[in-house]
Amino acid sequence: MDLNLKNKTALITGASKGIGLAIADVFASEGCHVHLAARNRDAMVEAKSRIEAAHGVKVTIHALDLSTTPAMEKLAADVGDVDILVNNAGDIPAGSLDILDDAAWRRGFDLKVFGYITLSRLYYPRMRGKDGVIVNVIGNSGENWDASYIAGSTGNAALMSFTKALGGASLNHGVRVVAVNPGPVATDRMVKIMKRKSIDMLGDEARWQELFDKYPGKRPATSEEVADLVAFLASPRSGYTTGTVVTIDGGIASRGSVI
Repeated sequence: MDLNLKNKTALITGASKGIGLAIADVFASEGCHVHLAARNRDAMVEAKSRIEAAHGVKVTIHALDLSTTPAMEKLAADVGDVDILVNNAGDIPAGSLDILDDAAWRRGFDLKVFGYITLSRLYYPRMRGKDGVIVNVIGNSGENWDASYIAGSTGNAALMSFTKALGGASLNHGVRVVAVNPGPVATDRMVKIMKRKSIDMLGDEARWQELFDKYPGKRPATSEEVADLVAFLASPRSGYTTGTVVTIDGGIASRGSVI
C-alpha cells in the first residue's frame, strides 16, 4: 500500500534507536524526508548514512537533550516546518510510589509529558490549514494502570487525555492529532523496565525474561510493528482519524493486566 507520504517531512524525537528509529526507517521507505532528534549523535549519524543510502531521502540529525523547554524551542527553530511530528522521546522510570522520589518523577515528566506538550504547542500553529499530523507514542500503562510503573501510568494517562482533548477539535483547523499506545516492545528501554518488574515480582533482576511467558504470544511487540502503525496513522490513508488512541499490545489492556 502506498501511504502517500512521498516528499513529506517528519520530525521524530527519540529517534536514535528502538521505536523512534524504526519509525524513521518506515517513513523513509515511503519517500518521506526525516529529522531525527535524540541525545546519541553517533547512533543518528550511522542511521543517517544507512537510511539515505537505502531510500534516497534527506535525513537531518539534531543531537540534544530534549528535557527542557529551551531545548524544545531550539529544536523547533532548527527544524522549521514539518508535515508530521512524532513525539516519541521519553524515559519515565519504573518503580512503585515508595521507590521513586520527586526528582525521578520530575525528570521523567519533563522529557516525556511536558516534552510532548511543548513540541505540540510549538508545531500546532504551524500546521493549521496544512493537513499536519501529530502522533504521540505513549504507552498502554496509561490505560492499564500499573502500581509498579506508577509514574509511567500517570504520565501516559495525561498524554492520552492531551491527545484526545487536542485532537477532538483539531480537524477544524486542518490538523490531526493521534496517539499510539504500545505495550511491551523489544527495545533497550523495555529491558530496563522488565528488570525492575522482575525484582518486584520474582525477587531477581536476572529472571526478567521469564516474564515473557505471561505475555500474549509469549513475546513483546517489535519496533517495526509499532512503526508500521504510526506510519499509517500519520498518512493521508488515515485522514479522518483524530482525537483517538490506538493500542498495540497483543490484548494486554483488554484483559486488564500488564503481565
